[in-house]
Amino acid sequence: MSSDALPNAASPPALELSGVRVAYGGIAACKDISLTVERGEIVTLIGANGAGKTSVLKSIVQLVPHAGGTVRVFGTDVKGLPTHRVVALGAALVPEGRAIFGNLSVRENLLLGAFRNRDASSIAKHLARSVELFPRLGERMDQNAGTLSGGEQQMLAIARALMANPKLILLDEPSLGLAPKLVAQIFESIVEIASSGITILLVEQNTRLALEIAQRAYVLVTGEVVLSGACADLKTDPRIREAYLGENIQA
Repeated sequence: MSSDALPNAASPPALELSGVRVAYGGIAACKDISLTVERGEIVTLIGANGAGKTSVLKSIVQLVPHAGGTVRVFGTDVKGLPTHRVVALGAALVPEGRAIFGNLSVRENLLLGAFRNRDASSIAKHLARSVELFPRLGERMDQNAGTLSGGEQQMLAIARALMANPKLILLDEPSLGLAPKLVAQIFESIVEIASSGITILLVEQNTRLALEIAQRAYVLVTGEVVLSGACADLKTDPRIREAYLGENIQA
C-alpha cells in the first residue's frame, strides 16, 4: 500500500454503504447491507452463489439502482446518478464474465475504457501502463479480443477499467474459469494495482486467495452481512474455515 493511500481523517472513505437494499421485481437480493472501504484498502466480499455480492457491486455504479439505503463513493451519494457519472467520481467496475467486445481489437477495447479522456498524451500514458502491467496485451494490440484466451480477456477487462484512471476498482470474480497459473498472475496484478494507491473491492469465489491479498472481508449470506473483520482473523475462524475454505474442523 502506498503512503498516499493511507486513510486520511479529513477525507471520506472510498466507499460507504449504509442499509442498502437491492431488489429484482420485488425479490430482495440485498437486505440492509452496510460496509466501508477505506482509501487504499483491498476489501473482499465472500459468500456462496446467490448471496448478493454482484448486486452490491452493480448498486455501487448504479447499474442496478438500490431500493433503499445510501451508497457514497468518495463522499458523494450516488443514488439516481447515471453510471457514467459514478465513473467520473472515480469508480470502475470489472464485471463478472469480462464483457469485452470480441469483434474489436485489444487496442479498441482499451480505448473504450478511456471514453471520458480527451487528452491524447494521457491516453497514451494509460495504454503504456496497461502494457507494463499486462505485457501479453502489448503483444496482441491489433488482435481481435474475441480470439484471446480466458486469462488474456480477464487481463483486458482489468486494463480497460484502468484506462478510466479510477481511484476505486470493483472486481467481480476475476478468477472465474481460469487455470490456477493464470489465477496467480491475475492476483499478482491486483496486488500491484493496489500498491499504486487504487482502492479495490473484490468479489471472488476463491476465498482462500481473496483472504490472502485483502486486508478486510465481509461475509454475505442470502443478501445480508453476517460476519466481517480483518482477513487475518477470518482465516482462522472455524465458520469460515468450514464453509468457505473446505476444512473439516470436526475431524
